[in-house]
Amino acid sequence: MDKGIYNHRQIEKRWRAAWEERPVNVYREDAPKFYCLDMFPYPSDKGLHVGHWRGYVLSDVLARHKILQGHYVLHPMGWDAFGLPAENYAIKNNVHPNEAVDLSIAAFKRQLKEMSAVYDWERELSTTDPDFYRWTQWIFLQMYKKGLAYEKEMPLNWCGDCKIVLANEEAAGGECERCGGAVTKRNLRQWMLRITDYAERLLADLADLDWPEKVKKMQAEWIGKSYGAHIDFAIDGHAEKMTVFTTRPDTLFGATFMVLAPEHPLVAKLTTPENRAAVDEYVYEASMKSNVDRMAKKDKTGIFIGAHAINPGNGEKIQIWISDYVLADYGTGCIMCVPGHDERDHEFALKFGLPIVQVVDDNGVMINSPGFDGMDFEAGKTAITAMLAAKGLGEQTTNYKLRDWVFSRQRYWGEPIPLIHCEFCGTVPVPEADLPVILPHVASYQPTDTGESPLALISDWVNVPCPACGTDAKRETNTMPQWAGSSWYFLRYADPKNNDALISEKAASTWLPVDYYVGGVEHAVLHLLYARFYTKFLYDIGVVKFEEPFKKLFNQGMICRHGVKMSKSKGNGVSPDELIESYGCDSLRLYLLFIGPPEQDADWDDRGIEGCYRFLSRVWRLVNEGKNAAETRELKQIRHKLIFDVSNRLGQLSLNTVISAFMEQTNKLADIARVGAGVDKATLETLVILLSPFAPHIAEELWEVLGHKDSVFAQSWPEYDPEMLKSDSMTIVVQINGKVRENIHLAADMQKEDVIAAAKESIAARLADSQLVKEIYVPGKLVNFVIKS
Repeated sequence: MDKGIYNHRQIEKRWRAAWEERPVNVYREDAPKFYCLDMFPYPSDKGLHVGHWRGYVLSDVLARHKILQGHYVLHPMGWDAFGLPAENYAIKNNVHPNEAVDLSIAAFKRQLKEMSAVYDWERELSTTDPDFYRWTQWIFLQMYKKGLAYEKEMPLNWCGDCKIVLANEEAAGGECERCGGAVTKRNLRQWMLRITDYAERLLADLADLDWPEKVKKMQAEWIGKSYGAHIDFAIDGHAEKMTVFTTRPDTLFGATFMVLAPEHPLVAKLTTPENRAAVDEYVYEASMKSNVDRMAKKDKTGIFIGAHAINPGNGEKIQIWISDYVLADYGTGCIMCVPGHDERDHEFALKFGLPIVQVVDDNGVMINSPGFDGMDFEAGKTAITAMLAAKGLGEQTTNYKLRDWVFSRQRYWGEPIPLIHCEFCGTVPVPEADLPVILPHVASYQPTDTGESPLALISDWVNVPCPACGTDAKRETNTMPQWAGSSWYFLRYADPKNNDALISEKAASTWLPVDYYVGGVEHAVLHLLYARFYTKFLYDIGVVKFEEPFKKLFNQGMICRHGVKMSKSKGNGVSPDELIESYGCDSLRLYLLFIGPPEQDADWDDRGIEGCYRFLSRVWRLVNEGKNAAETRELKQIRHKLIFDVSNRLGQLSLNTVISAFMEQTNKLADIARVGAGVDKATLETLVILLSPFAPHIAEELWEVLGHKDSVFAQSWPEYDPEMLKSDSMTIVVQINGKVRENIHLAADMQKEDVIAAAKESIAARLADSQLVKEIYVPGKLVNFVIKS
């Protein structure tokens, strides 16, 4: 190879092959362990774009840095291959999901190997592998046996284009998360998970997590804890009652009407005959809207159902209405309306001519509330709740916005739910010895308009004997959501070939929880919340001995192009393949780090990578052209300043400024090399070691150029000498009456008297005809002479 030319193609090809044969991340029993994990990708396209690479490069830098610090790093990779993204991609391209996933994985894996991330491919997994989803099904069975999995018919979000049920989180804005199609409502049989049983633990344990505060806040808001009271309202002429949750029991005397969600079961029982037709029409119209649209709607609509409730505070009859701004799956599905103190209720009351009564004045004192007038409203909350409790009409309670998890999907491409329905025994779990329940290969996998999974049409698969009584029974045909595998996959990496258990106790104690988790902020709520829920459940049943899965979390920002998020769906992704061919993997790695603070979004510039390529070419020439120079104090100071800057900024994950430090100090070395004999070997060796986590191929090549036969990753991360960070000289600003008159350069160890003397000498002519009043010295910075003219 011509040592004067940086041939990135030849260098990177050579070292990729060498690392395949001799991995740099070699397991040692006595080495400290570090588990660095990427959020694994959906294999649902022809390849990754540079936006995906940003997080993978960042985690690889962390992993390689830990290797240089003497750790063995568990750094695995796998594929979140079940679910809607893969199935939609297969439908769009008219190929079977099996084939589509295999092609995508092959493309993704090729690109990741070109990146040369230190992934342990021996631990590779896919959520579609029966050996993996056997344990996904096993976890579901444990939840079912503990009463956390249950079946329910309920109005759910339905995407007519994808023909699939969506969780509320997947239908934000009334649009399908994946296809953007309109979302309506359907009553369908679903399997649910009682994640609400873990609401308090999921909320309380956020405090101890070393996660970004914005992520913890998002999770807390999603869980949505609030304090208040349950209050029972009797219904005039009926045995039923209406129970509401309110955070403002102090406003009870201002409740002048009630509103039920259109889907509430009491609507059918309480609606009077003369109101039936109008109510039925309204209920149908509400069923065609998403929850998000209903809550966001500004123009309030509603129907009086003809029935009345009794206000337990004053005994007055108040009308019962239905309105689509009340949701059946939030709270109790009905609310007491206090238009004197709630904007939404006020708008509704004004529109429909309902009474408005103020019960708390502008100073927070209760009024129009017999027996409580004059009381502070905070005290009133407690007093009114106590009054209701004494009558058996209410109690103090806590509410959560979090809803139970809609867990089943009417799709083909997912893990079969391991349950069997028997006419005599009811729902029966598949015996654990019979797991996994294999997803059958079928030619027709497209979703149906009936709301049933395509699996329902495979009679040979559906019809099975009941495991309990042996009579004819049928398999559950709904499949699990994509979240099922991704909620626990990080555990399996630690013990991927275990046929006897999800994970052994030894593997769990050796590797888990995950030390560092890197991924996009788009998973800040759902994936992380579900993973925390699964971990806490597995802790409860003794599978693991920790309750939180990820010690530290980092969310990288998105890469945008012309201000728009880079994505497959928008067609604005930039493939790394051509960039690697033209500039090399190392240049791309550096540019993705240099493009901006890693936690912030950054706009892609096609020309930006050229600067990183020029920098690496400069490093190449610097090492190859002058590595035998004698060490000077100046070179030594540059070396230790570089160690300090890179180590300190890397510790803060300010990776863009790490690259800036390399460029700044390398320019200084290049300037010294041009006017002298070159740069000493110790400084060049330090530069190459520091650079290796960021640009591993060129670093490995240059380490060999410097005369070494072992890998650069077998070295230790350099340490700086604080004494070498002290400058030999200082620049002193000389002022007269606060105005700058001169800058002088002096020895850094010069004493105060000598500094003042030198400063005075530098402006002697300006001081000649003046009366010196005062001399002010700020050590190492300035001298200010106060004079009278």
